[in-house]
This record gives sequence, structure tokens and C-alpha cells, in this order.
Amino acid sequence: MNLKKIITIISVVLITGLIVYGFILVRQIFSDNTKFSENQVYVYVPTDSNYDDVKKIIAPYIQNMNRFELVAEKRNYPENVKPGRFLLTKGMNSYNLVKSLRSNVPVNLAFNNQERLENFAGRVGSQIEADSLSLLKSFKDSIFLKENGFTEENVLAMFIPNTYELYWNTSAEKFRDKMIKEYRNFWNKDRTAKAAKQGLTPIEATVLASIVHKESVKKDERPRIAGVYLNRLRLQMPLQADPTVIYAIKKKSNDFNQTIKRVFYNDLTMSSPYNTYMNTGLPPGPIAMPDITALEAVLNPEKNNFIYFCASVDRFGYHEFAATLGEHNKNAKKYSDWINSQGVKR
Repeated sequence: MNLKKIITIISVVLITGLIVYGFILVRQIFSDNTKFSENQVYVYVPTDSNYDDVKKIIAPYIQNMNRFELVAEKRNYPENVKPGRFLLTKGMNSYNLVKSLRSNVPVNLAFNNQERLENFAGRVGSQIEADSLSLLKSFKDSIFLKENGFTEENVLAMFIPNTYELYWNTSAEKFRDKMIKEYRNFWNKDRTAKAAKQGLTPIEATVLASIVHKESVKKDERPRIAGVYLNRLRLQMPLQADPTVIYAIKKKSNDFNQTIKRVFYNDLTMSSPYNTYMNTGLPPGPIAMPDITALEAVLNPEKNNFIYFCASVDRFGYHEFAATLGEHNKNAKKYSDWINSQGVKR
């Protein structure tokens, strides 16, 4: 066999080997490498995770880890692990798996109607990496509170209920800083001026809105209720808001899971800064997180001469309003008789 023929054979073998290797490599990179039945799953990579941590996290979803590692190493992923929330879709190949692990997918974080800071921290902590304790600590940071004009009692007013897009691996401090920015955006010159027209600061408007929010689930009725409370404030009357008494009961017992449908006369005399039967003016902080409709009701209240209101028997969910105590007593008796007939004890 001459040299030329030998070189030709060797070349053919090498080319064939390269083709086979290339085919295997392409198969490794571009063939399906998932093993979950859902159309998509999210994986969460905590802050400070390394490559070995990621492999453990994704192992339940990967069909062949060796194929994944081959592509990951070729694409320098082990040295460039990023924390966050990542989307894996059914049938992804190793190339796209690595690509997805570089693309942090934001979460749509939502919250509303939280009664106290601890509940709110738990709600947020269930949606991002930061836990409730670190969130609570950041909310109560004395320097932050002083710089932004809040206290521990009223800082709940800072959080405007909405849905916010942010990354899952957002830290407690970054979340808090985003919320103060959103607060300032909400309380623009127009809304601040409207609050001032009612004799209120933004924080005071939020405290009153929390009472309005708790008084009625009927959004169309909230401007009227806000008007009644503003009338009382102008007359320097106690607000006499049952929701504040309910909050005081819950706070005193440290049980915010209890359901209280009825307030008794003995409750009205309890000693608490949140008892608006015993104290004039607004309580020291919100009794819940008011939604935007309640805030807007306080900023755009109905102008009326009503001083009193109580729950309606004829229109459930709504209230009966009165300008005189005599008229109110008739409405109140009608409601009291009805609730007694229903056997509601608490």
C-alpha cells in the first residue's frame, strides 16, 4: 500500500471520527434534557449559591446531568452563577437550560389589606428571597424611620397596595427602598395638596383611609364614610370607629386571627391609643393597609352633613347615615334588634 493511499485512509477515518463526535456533541447540546411533566417550572437559586448548589437545585428536573455539565462548562456557566428565579420549560435542551439559568425572571409581587407590619412582612417574605424577619428589621430600622418621617406605629402607611415587578432575590433593604420610592411617587403634589385641603398629612390621610377601608367593602360608599369622619374631626368629636376598637382588642390579646363581628359597650371603655371612643383625633397608626380606593375616598370625600352611621339591615354591606343623634339611635336600634335575632355573640 503506497503512502498516498495510507494518508487517504487515515484522513477518511479522522473525518468520520470528527463527524461522529460532532453528531454526539450536537446531540448532547440540542436534544431534550428535561424530566418533568409540567409545561414549565421555576427554580430558585439563592444568593451566594455556587455551581454545585445549582446542580442540586435543578437535579430533579434534569434528565442527564452529564450532558448539562458538558454544555455548562463550554459556556463558562460554573464561574458565572447568578441568583434569582429561572424558568425551565418542558423539552428544553442543555443549551437552552444553561441559557435560561442566565435569565433572571421577575416576580409580580402583590399585597393588600394587611393588618399589621408583621403580617405584611410575612406576606412579602413568601414571595421573595428575603425572609419576614429581615424584612421586619429593615422596616423598623430607626435611621430609616427618622430620615423618612415615620415611626414603628405608622410605617405601615408607607406601603401602597399594588402589584410590583421585582426580582425574587431582592434583599430586604432593596425592597424597602423600592417601597419608599413608590410611596413618594403616589404622594405627588396633587394628592398631598388634596390631603392638606382636608387638614391631613399623607400619613394621617392613610390612617383615616385604613378606618374607612375597614368600615365598608362597598367602594362606592367609601367617599360618604370618609366625609362623615372628616366632619367629626372638624367638630373635634371622637371618631367612634368600631374597627379601631376591634384592632385594639386584637392588639391587646396579640391575636390578629380572631374574628370579631360585634363590639360591646364594655369594649368601648378599654384603654388603648387605638380606641377612638376614648380618644379624640386619629389613632397613632393605620389599623390596616388601606387600598387605593379608600385612600382616594379620603382625598375626594363626599361633602355631606352626616355625623353618624351604622350598618344597614335593608342593604347588606351598606350603612344608614344620619345628621342627628335621634335619627341615628333609631337606625342603631334597628340594627341591634336584627343582630340579636341572628344570635351573633361576638
